Amino acid sequence: MTDISPAGAPATGSAEALAAGLVIGTDGKVRCFWGGSSPEYSAYHDTEWGQPVLGDDALFERMTLEAFQSGLAWITILRKRESFRAAFDNFSIEAVARFGEADATRLMADAGIVRNRMKVDAALHNARVAADLPDGLAKLLWSYAPRPRRPRPATRAEVPASTPESKAMAKDLKKRGFKFVGPTTAYALMQATGMVDDHLAGCFVPPVVR
Repeated sequence: MTDISPAGAPATGSAEALAAGLVIGTDGKVRCFWGGSSPEYSAYHDTEWGQPVLGDDALFERMTLEAFQSGLAWITILRKRESFRAAFDNFSIEAVARFGEADATRLMADAGIVRNRMKVDAALHNARVAADLPDGLAKLLWSYAPRPRRPRPATRAEVPASTPESKAMAKDLKKRGFKFVGPTTAYALMQATGMVDDHLAGCFVPPVVR
C-alpha cells in the first residue's frame, strides 16, 4: 500500500474494529485505518481510492504521483496535487512527452510540487514511453488486474505490499523502459486505481461491481 501515514485524528471505534484496521469517523462512517486521519485522506478514501481508473492520461497521473510519493507520506502528494496537475499539463501523456530540458528546469523551480530531479526526469521519460505504447497505457496496466477479483481483506494484516500480479506488472514496465515503478509502487497503483479492491471488509465504501 502507498505510505498513507496518520496525519491528525487518532483512531476511534470498538476494540474489534480497531484490531481489524477500521476507524469510525465523527460522521459515524466506518473507514479503513488510514481513511479518517485527515479531511484530505477521508475525501480521497471515500471517493477515489479503489475506484476504477480507465483513461490513459488519468493512469499516467496516478503512476507519476505514486513515483513522486516514494519516500514521502501520501498526504504530501494530495496537498500538492493541483500544483502537480498545473505543472504537468494535467498529465496529458502527449503534452508531457514533448517536455524538454527547459521544462525540467521549470519543474525543479516549482515549489508547488516535489522537486526531485530523478523523479522529474523519470516522469518525462515515462510519458515518452507511454506515448509509444501501441495499445495505450490503460490496456497494458489493466491486463495485470487479477481475475476474478479477490475478496476484500478482512483485516489490515491481510493487505499485501506486493503481489504476483504487481511483480509481473513492474517487470513488464521495466522491460518497456518505464522508471520508478517497482513491485510495491505497482501494487499501490493497482490499489489506487481499482485494479484490486483493498478496502477492508467492514469499510462503508461499497464494492465496485465489475
